[in-house]
Amino acid sequence: MSPPTLHRVPVVVATPAHSGLVGPLSYQSELALAPGTLVRVPLGKREVMGVVWDAEPGKGERAPSDRYQERPVAGVLDGLAPLPGAWRQLVGFAARYYQRGLGEVALAALPPQLRDLDTTQLARRLKRRVAQTTPAAVLRAPQPTGEQAQALARIAGESGPFLLFGATGSGKTEVYLSAVERMLAQDPQSQALVMVPEINLTPQLLARFTERFGEQAVAPMHSGLTPAQRLRSWLMAHAGQARILLGTRMAVFASLPRLRLIVVDEEHDPSYKQQEGARYSARDLAVYRGHIEPAQVLLGSATPSLESWQACESGRYQRLEMPARVGSGELPRVRLVDMNLQPRKAVLSPPLVEAISERIARGEQALVFLNRRGYAPVLACSACDWKSDCPHCSAFRVFHKIDRTLRCHHCGLAERVPRACPACGNVDISPLGRGTERLEEHLAELLAGVQRPRAEGAGDAGQDNAPRPVRIARIDADTTRGKGTLEAQLAQVHAGDVDVLVGTQMVAKGHDFRRITLVAAVNPDSALFSSDFRAPERLFALLMQAGGRAGRDAAQAGRSEMWVQTFHPTHTLFAALKRHDYPAFAAAQLRERQAAGMPPFAYQALLRAEARTQPAAQAFLDAAREHAAALDPTGAVVLYSAVPMAVQRVANVERAQLLVECPSRPALQRFLAAWQPALQSLREPGMIRWAVDVDPLAV
Repeated sequence: MSPPTLHRVPVVVATPAHSGLVGPLSYQSELALAPGTLVRVPLGKREVMGVVWDAEPGKGERAPSDRYQERPVAGVLDGLAPLPGAWRQLVGFAARYYQRGLGEVALAALPPQLRDLDTTQLARRLKRRVAQTTPAAVLRAPQPTGEQAQALARIAGESGPFLLFGATGSGKTEVYLSAVERMLAQDPQSQALVMVPEINLTPQLLARFTERFGEQAVAPMHSGLTPAQRLRSWLMAHAGQARILLGTRMAVFASLPRLRLIVVDEEHDPSYKQQEGARYSARDLAVYRGHIEPAQVLLGSATPSLESWQACESGRYQRLEMPARVGSGELPRVRLVDMNLQPRKAVLSPPLVEAISERIARGEQALVFLNRRGYAPVLACSACDWKSDCPHCSAFRVFHKIDRTLRCHHCGLAERVPRACPACGNVDISPLGRGTERLEEHLAELLAGVQRPRAEGAGDAGQDNAPRPVRIARIDADTTRGKGTLEAQLAQVHAGDVDVLVGTQMVAKGHDFRRITLVAAVNPDSALFSSDFRAPERLFALLMQAGGRAGRDAAQAGRSEMWVQTFHPTHTLFAALKRHDYPAFAAAQLRERQAAGMPPFAYQALLRAEARTQPAAQAFLDAAREHAAALDPTGAVVLYSAVPMAVQRVANVERAQLLVECPSRPALQRFLAAWQPALQSLREPGMIRWAVDVDPLAV
């Protein structure tokens, strides 16, 4: 009797060999395996996890090391439903569009701990999942405002995608909550994906959704979770037990079999773009995923990206507008301080210091915003040209006074501050410039004589009449390293235990601070004349978002202000900022970009190279440019000359890039796909790695 015929099943494996040129690898299975099944397969001398990609035999390719015989599947991860077809379609699109291997994208989308589990271990974890499959009773936050009701009515009656253009404090979160509530009322088994750009924005939003729908209905997903927590959230979403998945950009690849609504909060934020590996845009993939599921997509921002704004202008997105703040709250008055008229070398102008003092005396809070952490950006010698440059990067090491270290924010090198100049021995070495740590110290000096009001109920005798020192808190990447420290610091601000908050962009967006009546931007001018054409857009968004932290309580109506210290007070960006006029700013920017043939009216990709030397990196790019000449006979694709990256060296690795531009997205995609074989074949001496970045955010 002849042995039974084995069913040959192509599976996707995540290996370095599985490049864009190698499709799903073929293996043999004794059982018919449904597409989306997770399996373990041999690859060379290793055993790796894979995803069955197609049930038709013969569609896969043989692994390079198994040229003449397809090897059998080593095992199947039983107990787990196959990954849905829409999920595989999303992963396949992302791999093609962003020029990465299918296996790389597929396996990166799965929680790392899942790859190490066998069937027994998985069964144990599946038993730990919460059995609840329906959300708790919905808690009714307030009746929608007129603008919120209009937005919700359009969401209910139109297909989208929608861009919710709402002022800071206009109640965009309530629209998200109500949209999810309506979805669950129509189908209690449906699921929603709610995305935020950064981890520090998840606790506040997670609390709102948990309060509304119950703890068991909401699952978080972000890189701050432990591997076990991330696996639990993924399993709950995949099994349909989590009605709402709330996470950062990685959540766009979560398996959600009954997905009906996708929300992308702060859709303009560059954090939605992955900068390593598969350089995908989670916002753009969310729109694509909504199309294939199908699911409604709701993008929200007070300062939308110009790409999304133009999509509304062209009719591809539907714009929903909420220009008014909830209640009687008003947007802060913007005051420009001409630093040309202030005392020389003044960090904070006297009028600003006086305004902050007045807020403190009234028991209100102020936010001072500086997008540069550390004590000072550089330490320098007064006797020679020595500066605290990093020996491994083309950047300076930042002086951190709190632990007396010089720290590179690119490669992480940290050393103790030298007692004398390493070059000449001079003991007079001092900081240049200011970071948040030094600004915090300077504010403490300037506000030393300011007295806070006494607490309610305090008596008139003894220490109750003593001056109360101003309470200054700093929130940046240095002060929030420990687990739970960010939440604790934010709780202090919300409780009124902080008078002045000093911070970076971490606190300039998304937070609902009810007591802040003044926001000050200390040094925003560097972005006005940047070589990056997106710098004005980012600066305007950051300033609008930062100013939006002030005046969110109706009781502060008419008292909230945003102060901007600048040496260029007549710049057109600040004129639009004073009017809170994002549409006018966006229109002007789009006109400039269209005239210059820049995104969103053209499409770009970067070929980045890393090598031991800069000549080696540029030689690879030059060779790639030569190979590209024959791939576009029409001349629609423009390839610029290779140049060093802005930060040319990181961790002793030299970096260079080549910009590719085309007026047609499909034409650019065809070119990049045809270019891949040439890039794969090139190998210059000294080359380390290369990568294609499609739709780059930094050029």
